[in-house]
Amino acid sequence: MKNLLIIGFVWPEPNSTAAGSRMLQLVDLFQKNGFTITFVCAASKTQNSFDFGKLHIQTFEILLNDSSFDSLTKKINPDFVLFDRFLTEEQFGWRIAESCPDALRILDTEDLHFLRHARKVAYQNNEIVSLNHLKNDLAKREIASIYRCDLTLIISKYEMKLLKKTFKIDKSLLLYLPFLLNKINLETFHTYPTFEDRKHFISIGNFKHEPNWNSVQYLKEIIWPLIHEKLSEAQLHVYGAYPTEKVLQLHNKKEGFIIKGWAESAEEVFMNARVCLAPLQFGAGLKGKLIDAMQYGTPSVTTKIGAEAMHNKLPWNGFVTDDPIEFTLKSVELYSNEKLWGKAQQRGVEIINVCYSKEKYEKKLMNKIKDILKNSSEHRLKNFIGSILLHHTIQSTKYMSKWIEEKNKLE
Repeated sequence: MKNLLIIGFVWPEPNSTAAGSRMLQLVDLFQKNGFTITFVCAASKTQNSFDFGKLHIQTFEILLNDSSFDSLTKKINPDFVLFDRFLTEEQFGWRIAESCPDALRILDTEDLHFLRHARKVAYQNNEIVSLNHLKNDLAKREIASIYRCDLTLIISKYEMKLLKKTFKIDKSLLLYLPFLLNKINLETFHTYPTFEDRKHFISIGNFKHEPNWNSVQYLKEIIWPLIHEKLSEAQLHVYGAYPTEKVLQLHNKKEGFIIKGWAESAEEVFMNARVCLAPLQFGAGLKGKLIDAMQYGTPSVTTKIGAEAMHNKLPWNGFVTDDPIEFTLKSVELYSNEKLWGKAQQRGVEIINVCYSKEKYEKKLMNKIKDILKNSSEHRLKNFIGSILLHHTIQSTKYMSKWIEEKNKLE
């Protein structure tokens, strides 16, 4: 009973995205617990896609709106199916329910897409996020996917609270599962480059991810000119996968605004930087760049959105502020004050060790899965809304898919 099928939204790129790192953390967790894993995906691979052959995991490229997927899943005959984001569950959930009805269906949201969308709309309209923003069409779709699954993994405590308190989703359907990280020991900590060995600021994030692109623009237009005025010798090195021509045009050596593009080694990039800047204006979930900053001993300055649900009320490894003037002053202070910088670095290690224990959360997930399996019929009976949505709402997706499949046969 340990045959797991993972349906990926994309082929993971752990060196490009936090979502890619998250997926590989889940893969490692399940493999360590004796699961046989098959990974399938309908997206195209890129040069940055992870090679699952290294982990002896069988992979298949699948087609959208094609019954060949049904034949494949019957052959794999999974005991568990993990959907990578609700969009994957929408496309393939009904097929799994038909071809593998007894398989336990798990959804990994990565972050709540509808929350990120609501915040983006509110930001663009210069409004405070309200219930009207949150109850959007994406919310209806994403929450429907949560109900149709037996268990949904939520990466942020803020998002857990939102789903339970605001949208009244039963806690039996949800599990808080943050990034799964090894503890940083003192021996590792003492190998970090020193304050004097590091220089310049860093900003990093996949440019396809809209909050990251917006953050870079905000740095260029608002924050960096103020910092550069006070620290003329310092540079801001901007890293990220898939930089567009618009991104590359921001490069200005005279201003110290340096577009570096894709980082081959995030560890090396962070280890050489003194301070990480992440003035995120909207977004959701946990921020991989800020996790990396803590892991590699790089203090950071970010916004409330950036730090949301990431440190469990522990002191931040730097500063958190939404005010651009204060953001600038704290960035300069952190960059210039070695004692303050060292204290911030230690706080980052504490956050990693306290909040992201791989061992702790691995046990919680395995125990939750065991509990559901013991009473799977009762678990599904209690989730009557899920059965309603599976019976009715998903039929529109199902028959649209069948119509496209038949249409494709005629072309």
